[in-house]
Amino acid sequence: MDTEGKLLLVTLEGIDGSGKSTLHLALRELLADLDPVYTREPGATWVGESVRRAIAEQIDPVTEATLFVADHAAHLAKIIRPALEEGKLVISDRYSDSRYAYQSVTLTGVIPKPEEWLRAMHNGWSIVPDKTFLCVLPIDEALSRLKPQNEREHFEKREVLEKVQNNYLKFACEDPSRFVIVDAMKEKDEIAMFVAGSIRQILQLSRSHCQR
Repeated sequence: MDTEGKLLLVTLEGIDGSGKSTLHLALRELLADLDPVYTREPGATWVGESVRRAIAEQIDPVTEATLFVADHAAHLAKIIRPALEEGKLVISDRYSDSRYAYQSVTLTGVIPKPEEWLRAMHNGWSIVPDKTFLCVLPIDEALSRLKPQNEREHFEKREVLEKVQNNYLKFACEDPSRFVIVDAMKEKDEIAMFVAGSIRQILQLSRSHCQR
């Protein structure tokens, strides 16, 4: 894909049950002609296996958070940076905003100012997405889409998801040029068409800008 020298990193964010992974899958067909690189956090590299083990065992909030950061670093080094250097469009299911939204909740009371601490850990080496699509929906609806309560991860509790979604909305208010709010209550096909069309429009505007 030729983006006229403009690198483009698109991320999909939202609480558990918001449908972002379903959206990520749908975009594979809708944007096939653009040949994007599809990836995700955690799990795109072997480090993600350690993250998922830490989540399952609920070892310690700090251990969990630092493993997420390590996974992000490996993800950038092995997948995202090489793809962007080749001029590829990259679409990631979760990225650094997930860390700021989720781990700042799990670290509350464990370390002071957890969001600042997390952001400081990323400063100087991470890449800020060009565009982030944030899937938003009522907490009750999100919970209804998840596994039975006794099978859920500790992130998937009402009180956690409420705080996480509020964090996401705060980020969107602070950076409105990057975030696009997506109504996750709409039909999944409608959501996918909207996001795919938006990505195409962004690429077109990017090409137009680079040609000036």
